[in-house]
Amino acid sequence: MIRIATHEPQPAVTRREGEGKRALITGLRGFTGYYLERELAAAGYRVFGTAMPGEATGPDVFPVDLCNRDALAAVVEQVQPDVVAHLAGIAFVPHVNAEQIYRVNVAGTRNLLEALAGVAHPASAVLLASSANIYGNASVPVIDERVAPAPANDYAVSKLAMEYMARLWMDKLPIVIARPFNYTGVGQGENFLLPKIVAHFKRRAPRIELGNLAIARDFSDVRMVAASYRRLLATAPAGEAFNVCSGHSHSLANLIDMMSDIAGYRIQVCVNPAFVRSNEVQSLVGSNAKLRALIGAPEQPPLVETLRWMYEA
Repeated sequence: MIRIATHEPQPAVTRREGEGKRALITGLRGFTGYYLERELAAAGYRVFGTAMPGEATGPDVFPVDLCNRDALAAVVEQVQPDVVAHLAGIAFVPHVNAEQIYRVNVAGTRNLLEALAGVAHPASAVLLASSANIYGNASVPVIDERVAPAPANDYAVSKLAMEYMARLWMDKLPIVIARPFNYTGVGQGENFLLPKIVAHFKRRAPRIELGNLAIARDFSDVRMVAASYRRLLATAPAGEAFNVCSGHSHSLANLIDMMSDIAGYRIQVCVNPAFVRSNEVQSLVGSNAKLRALIGAPEQPPLVETLRWMYEA
């Protein structure tokens, strides 16, 4: 009896999203850069990054100032990235040096785009991290990407100027604009609102000084933001802008209540006039419908779980 050898069908090998590709993250040592590096590496990319001179580096991390045009061009020439996530910049709204905000956020970004347009290996996607602050005090309850910008501070103006400047390069580069609303997580500096509140509760401080208690914000988890950036780099059509947000708002009082439940005590909240800005954006709530239509519903932990993660870290 002759036996005929049979071959079991082999399962198809799934190629990871970034297999064999190089990703460049500017501002790799920043808060968001840490989480995006993990996202991209898990997807198969070899991740390169830039850091400010004096920050920790490694074999694939280059110390370079965005405003140093020649040094930045040399880094881009060496890396020859397939995808780029531009996170570096001044990210703190009340940063005191307005000139530096514009120089870094606008001129520094232009230096990067010029360098990317000049290399032989074209990138398939260049994501620029803008900000929902460009919308200012919008007159609609939920902000989508069609809402006209109305920036109310130098940081927001610089981000909008960056977006307009980037249009000059859209015929040369596949640029995608991300407009993140507020987001937080482990590792964010205490000069930001939620880390400041969490830190007070962690050390069981009896009181906390805050600014305008009437503000409401759309808060997301940094891990969701990093995952959304990764998917935008892989799928977003060039020339488009996307809100990155949860679609829900939380008042300052609601945040204090959440943290009180997590920590098991009430804190005394005092308004410090020095923390109240005259041009404060009162409410900032975004629509993520456009983002969801492209990449599906982002995995967004409830805000209370993000706060618990930060409190227990």
